[in-house]
Amino acid sequence: MRHRQTGFTLIELSVTTAVIGILASVSISPFAGLLEHRRTTAAIESLESHLALARMAAISRNHAAILCPSRDGMTCTDTVDWSGGWMLFVDANRNRRPDAGDDILRTDLRPDDGSLRIASSNGRRQLVYRSDGTSGGSNITISICGHGNALLGQVIVNNIGRVRSLRPTSPTLCPARD
Repeated sequence: MRHRQTGFTLIELSVTTAVIGILASVSISPFAGLLEHRRTTAAIESLESHLALARMAAISRNHAAILCPSRDGMTCTDTVDWSGGWMLFVDANRNRRPDAGDDILRTDLRPDDGSLRIASSNGRRQLVYRSDGTSGGSNITISICGHGNALLGQVIVNNIGRVRSLRPTSPTLCPARD
């Protein structure tokens, strides 16, 4: 009786490894796009909910409510870059920064992993809702950008405080920021 060896030959193992590598490389690209889409959706929804809460807080408390970029959840950054997160506070003394007496209502701190770049319109570093629910000044647009400087979505607030979001239907570059 002959004894037969079991196992894989080097050629079989190499072919199997090559097939697995090809399948993995083909599936990673769509998965990365899906992940970027979900992160964009989460950022848009978070911004919209914070903006709705800011408007409600300004009206109900009869004081300005401010949404601004923040990296620590305690202070506003003096930049148009919202990639690290944002915070919402009631500005009782109208100095446009959170003080000891001001209520910080909510924060959304994001890991700045470089997957998304979130930035507001040039010159608009924060959004102020007045006690009547309006947002003074010019419209503010917060753009969400991905790899290759592609515009993935925008959240736009007009002067009367209305919030809307949009996603480009064709490939679009992100607006330039200061």
